[in-house]
Amino acid sequence: MTVVIAGLAYATPPELAFSRLLPAAPALAAAMWPVLPTVLLGTVCLLLMIGLGIVFPDLGTWWTAAGVVAVTVAAAYGSHVRLRREQTLFQVRLVADTAQQVVLSPMPRRFGGIEIEALYLAAAAEASIGGDFYEVVDTEYGVRLLIGDVRGKGLPAVGTAAAMVNCFREAAYDEADLVDVARRLEASSTRYNAAFPPEGLMERFATALLAEIPHGGGSIGILNCGHPPPLLLNHGEVRALEPTAPSPLLNLAELIGDHYSIDTFDFAPGDLLFLYTDGVAEARDLDGEFFPLAAWLRRQTPGRPGELINALHHDLLHHSRESLDDDIAALAVRLCASPEPPPDGQRNQPA
Repeated sequence: MTVVIAGLAYATPPELAFSRLLPAAPALAAAMWPVLPTVLLGTVCLLLMIGLGIVFPDLGTWWTAAGVVAVTVAAAYGSHVRLRREQTLFQVRLVADTAQQVVLSPMPRRFGGIEIEALYLAAAAEASIGGDFYEVVDTEYGVRLLIGDVRGKGLPAVGTAAAMVNCFREAAYDEADLVDVARRLEASSTRYNAAFPPEGLMERFATALLAEIPHGGGSIGILNCGHPPPLLLNHGEVRALEPTAPSPLLNLAELIGDHYSIDTFDFAPGDLLFLYTDGVAEARDLDGEFFPLAAWLRRQTPGRPGELINALHHDLLHHSRESLDDDIAALAVRLCASPEPPPDGQRNQPA
């Protein structure tokens, strides 16, 4: 821009006064460059203006030169403020990434004969984690899975999600029954929310789904606390695993009772179980249409969970034009035909 403006100012009649555009160069530089290069560019523009004033004495050099100086000073300050904000944003991203590693720890992709792949997308701008959560642990009772959704989205819901995940990591190893695991999650949610003012307790709840797959496979037990039912893909057919009786949402058992029920479904080798939060099914396109999850899953070819998750990630972003309205979490679980025990030391242990 500096070179073009200086060239036009030199090559055109003085009355066109292209030189008066020179202050725009340091102003634009402040949006991209650090302070020192911005000041140096302003100095170059000032020297160019002085040189043009020597060539064209009636150009009004001193007024434009004063403008270049004023804009350069303002641009240098603006560059300084921008750099400080970028540094703050960088630190926030580091904190969010650390929180994601704590709440959503990396998991082995295979637990014996069970392959699992996860997807997490946060709706909050510049965040890596939000109010959705998941965890998978390998216990003596089988492989146990948790997926849930705290009311709300973004960083304010991270504390509740962390409490749920940390509680599950302990309870899944200690309790032989999924009902007792659910009661532990309910107690943890109640204790966590007790630290907040009593107003709006009804607004601080979470849906959750617990699943247990025995090491030998063949079936899966599901306890659903108000969460969207998982989908089972079997030979091209998609089936929603609806609960026969509702279980209370987390943090609401005191109001509606703690009557939990476990449903058992067949889970044969080659079947693929898809667990998800409502952000997946409620992702909207520009016309407000929801993502057709069941129809989409029916079109997928049988394969590894990683391939399904990658396709879901791509198609969700394409459907929503990369503008998500809610956090998204999903787990794809596949029972292999020939279970392989994990190597020694690879089985998850409680923290």
